[in-house]
Amino acid sequence: MMRALALVLALVATEATAAQRVYEGDEAAAIRCANMMAMTGVTLNGAGLMGDAEKDVLIGISVLILENHVSGSWTAKKRAMEAMRDRRDVEETLADYQRNAPRCLKRFPIN
Repeated sequence: MMRALALVLALVATEATAAQRVYEGDEAAAIRCANMMAMTGVTLNGAGLMGDAEKDVLIGISVLILENHVSGSWTAKKRAMEAMRDRRDVEETLADYQRNAPRCLKRFPIN
């Protein structure tokens, strides 16, 4: 789990020199799934509806989806996650999780 947390920190770190990248197709879908997992964990944890361990698992899944199914630098992936996050509100993301989490894990396996 420490590795996943370290990767999340790397994902969150900002590099001003990275070029803007546009993801399409399967990579865009993987980013949407990763965003959905991470945002659900953080949101439910913040509301007291999910423990830290469960939140960390969802963040770890998010990192592994990005690592295994999305090309580019961590900065590019981070920016893509931010863009996805900014396009969708929390309610949409939670509804997406309820509808699509199993499908995302099947489409973008983490092991």
